[in-house]
Amino acid sequence: MTRADIAQVEKPVRGEPDLRELTCVMQLLREHRLAPELILIEGFVHLDADETPGLGQHLFQALGGATPVIGVSKTSRPGLPAQFEVMREEEAKPLIVTSAGVDIGAAKARVRAMHGRKRVPTLMKLVARRAKGVD
Repeated sequence: MTRADIAQVEKPVRGEPDLRELTCVMQLLREHRLAPELILIEGFVHLDADETPGLGQHLFQALGGATPVIGVSKTSRPGLPAQFEVMREEEAKPLIVTSAGVDIGAAKARVRAMHGRKRVPTLMKLVARRAKGVD
């Protein structure tokens, strides 16, 4: 996995969205000259059905709309209808999928098809472990 050391990230302004991860992702992409065909984030692209921008939408815009972003969350938010839910495992809570630059149906199909037998795809589990410093 590619990584970058981040010196300091500014704390979010009270009442504003927390976009600290945006700075980190943009630095990683620049430092390593990465041009991914799609970015998957743990979080939301849109915060509600009115498409209030979340981290993913801000990332999509920062990349000039050239790279699709799919957001996956284990928990829902008020205002997100059931159309954003994806079931990966029977009798488990659904994952919530939002997207920019790719149709929501295609985004849900990609998440559903990701490797892993459990609710959360293997890749997302590995990234979470790495982010926590567990190799």
